[in-house]
Amino acid sequence: MNTVLSRANSLFAFSLSVMAALTFGCFITTAFKERSVPVSIAVSRVVLKNVEDFTGPRERSDLGFVTFDITADILKEKCIFDWNVKQLFLYLSAEYSTKNNALNQVVLWDKIILRGDNPRLFLKDMKSKYFFFDDGNGLKGNRNVTLTLSWNVVPNAGILPLVTGSGHVSVPFPDTYETTKSY
Repeated sequence: MNTVLSRANSLFAFSLSVMAALTFGCFITTAFKERSVPVSIAVSRVVLKNVEDFTGPRERSDLGFVTFDITADILKEKCIFDWNVKQLFLYLSAEYSTKNNALNQVVLWDKIILRGDNPRLFLKDMKSKYFFFDDGNGLKGNRNVTLTLSWNVVPNAGILPLVTGSGHVSVPFPDTYETTKSY
């Protein structure tokens, strides 16, 4: 009555259902865990240049260079790494507003921390990994550029939560452009 293929299909469907239930159980055990830790960000140097923007019309745009320190001990307060975490994707972002845009967000630096790596961050005199361009002159004299360290938790099973560290710093940008060639 039941062929070998129909029995194999039933066994496969049952095994898949059990695996789905186990995966959901694994996800639910860590779904509501708080993953925010204290972060200390200090800015030691801010340089602002007005450079030619080659991506559009021949206009000049602001280019900012930021030197910063980051201290975050992910193991000290709460362990973000549990059995359901593969890796963390950390990134430092700058948020500011201009008269053209109510909210500008720029990623300045990022790092991937794998399971088993040292999750303590003690970074000194780090420079921006990516260019800090503004599409105009919105950085010149801007008094409220906020740097925030955030991270995505990449799990084995479940959703990909976006976590913001509990600590940020507001940086005033200079009123004049730097004209030297070096940074």
